Amino acid sequence: MSDTPHVRPPWDDYFMDITFQVAKRSTCDRAHVGSIIVKDRRILTTGYNGAPAGLAHCDEIGHLMIAGHCVRTLHAEQNAIIQAALHGVSVAGGTLYVTHQPCLTCAKMIINAGIQRVVYAGNYPDENAVAFMTEAGVRLERYPTTPAEVVAADQADEEEKEF
Repeated sequence: MSDTPHVRPPWDDYFMDITFQVAKRSTCDRAHVGSIIVKDRRILTTGYNGAPAGLAHCDEIGHLMIAGHCVRTLHAEQNAIIQAALHGVSVAGGTLYVTHQPCLTCAKMIINAGIQRVVYAGNYPDENAVAFMTEAGVRLERYPTTPAEVVAADQADEEEKEF
């Protein structure tokens, strides 16, 4: 037995670790994205980016590119919300954890699903998505994934306060 006490990770760390595992199932190599929806500290659904059920995936037949985006896949957030609908699980009041900031389409689905909080790791530059979620009262929180990102986030917060 070790003299070092066991330290349990905070809930956000625990759920983000799982979200990054879910992302490993992604079938579009342009971005391996994972998402989970949690309510009352219980995982309700998971999702990753990939083609609709029964259709060929990017890693099998290639990307379907339109205007610089692969449209063969559904986004991880969309798949997590769809799984909830498919199985009759309410996600209203829940938290969505995702490896990348949601796009505008996903933001609108998050709002209409009643999700109250989004915790994301990687940036996806979609100012409209941020504006929509902010206006709808969805809490959007960046999750720093490395010590360097923690320092950079802290510096950005300090610079923002100066203005």
